[in-house]
Amino acid sequence: MAYVIKDACISCGACEPECPVNAISAGDDKYVVDAGACIDCGACANICPVDAPVAE
Repeated sequence: MAYVIKDACISCGACEPECPVNAISAGDDKYVVDAGACIDCGACANICPVDAPVAE
């Protein structure tokens, strides 16, 4: 089960460097998670100031 980033994302970029497998990248209007690379560790959710990453 991968994480997804909800529309609440403010594109602050805090999550991207926290991902140990580099599964997060900047999208057009918010950051996105590569579901195939995500290891469901929750590091992105723990650092996000607006709780945008959620388990899918």
